[in-house]
Amino acid sequence: MGLVQKDALRTTIISSFGLILGYLNKGLFFLLVFSTEQIGVVNLVFSLGVLFAQFSNFGAVYSIWKFFPFFKNKENNHHGFLSFSLLMTFLGIAIVTFFFLVFRSNIEDIYESKSPLFLDFYLWVIPLGVGYLMYLVLEVYLRSLFKNVISVLAMDIVLRLVVSLLLLFFWLDWIDFEDFVVAHSLVFFVPPLVLIIYLKYLGELFINPKKINISKRFKKIIFNYSAFNYMNTLGRVLVNALDVIMIAQFIGLKATGVYTTVVFLTSALQVPYKSLIRVSSPIISEHWKNRDFSNMRLLYRQVSSVSLVVGLGLFIFTWVNIDFLFSFLKPEFSEGIWVFFFLMMGRLLDMYFGLNGHIFTSSKKYRYDLIFTFSLIGIVYFLNLYLIPIYGIVGAAISTAIALILYNLGRLLFVYFAYSIHPFTWRQLLIIILGITSIIVVVNIPMFDLNIWIQFILRTFITGLIFFGTILILNLEPETKNYLNKVFRFIKTS
Repeated sequence: MGLVQKDALRTTIISSFGLILGYLNKGLFFLLVFSTEQIGVVNLVFSLGVLFAQFSNFGAVYSIWKFFPFFKNKENNHHGFLSFSLLMTFLGIAIVTFFFLVFRSNIEDIYESKSPLFLDFYLWVIPLGVGYLMYLVLEVYLRSLFKNVISVLAMDIVLRLVVSLLLLFFWLDWIDFEDFVVAHSLVFFVPPLVLIIYLKYLGELFINPKKINISKRFKKIIFNYSAFNYMNTLGRVLVNALDVIMIAQFIGLKATGVYTTVVFLTSALQVPYKSLIRVSSPIISEHWKNRDFSNMRLLYRQVSSVSLVVGLGLFIFTWVNIDFLFSFLKPEFSEGIWVFFFLMMGRLLDMYFGLNGHIFTSSKKYRYDLIFTFSLIGIVYFLNLYLIPIYGIVGAAISTAIALILYNLGRLLFVYFAYSIHPFTWRQLLIIILGITSIIVVVNIPMFDLNIWIQFILRTFITGLIFFGTILILNLEPETKNYLNKVFRFIKTS
């Protein structure tokens, strides 16, 4: 866990700075310079771009996780594995682009009634998706080389700084909204360009189709694995995009702008978890390669425990101050409070069971995951059809929460019965009870007529004292204590 914590801390620190930039961009500057409808357009183009990337990747991203350890040999250019993965990706881009253009009118018909402004920017989904996909492929390749920092820096810092610059240009009237959307799509080529330069610096940029040295038998295995994981990956991303797509279809771009802004807030609370998963997932592949079940089981429990503590803690900090945080947004964002609550219920369980997906998809039983993926898509889609017309954007959040809870419970049970691996310890139950208690105590403390900033500071301090203070004093979660100690040492030595 030492290597995981060390790299996770570095990436968390970088991601935290990126989070500040992202919050300034989407949580402040977007609200200051754009209308809610324009925010909806930008975020809808992004959501469809991410979906385009996942349609196009043809499973190459996850095949790198699974199979790169078997081909890892720098002297032999890793047997041309990067070139092979990129060829799969370029084929996917060509095919998906073809269908994206052929069915353009059909897709535009969906948005013509409620979200007509989006039609002007339909084609800019493609470059955003291509740039994002190239980043994903190179990022997971670097992750397999246990190089995580520059990838996070490129996406979380460099990209967001460029977006901040574009927002400044828009605010100064140097560009109009159309120019911004176009530039916003094109800047997604910046992170993969950074990674290409970094790989060249490392001497790991092996791109030569003629030097692909992978047997036909192994290619068949990779293709089969990629095909199944392609559907699984597509399913997860489709679930994340379905809310945005269906809200834009049934309600309109203003509601899309509110919903996607709240989604960004929930994503911000997942930064430490994503850092842990980023570092842990390649190690899971190594454990499968070595059939090291004891260390896999240990890593699963440790990552789940740390994710539970950090994720639950950040949710509590946010929830006890939710009225304060939303007081800075436009009045139409008030509905987003319950969107945040329900989304976080699903995300918290997703964080808690985080590694079960990587254990599942890296195993020989990965094909069965397709059942869970199709179930996830079906649940979200049909619940959205029913709940969005009744409850609006809150209905979409409820749909996602229910789907994520059922999806993760199903995966958890499968992994347990197949491999006798689970993430639970008795300490985790105490942490959950402590978290619920912290919320009840803090929200019921009378604040009288104190200034809202003083209330925010008091609630935050008391929450930290009750939740994290108790965990540290009673040593309820040793791995979290070690993680936080490393954070404090980093701060002292900085």
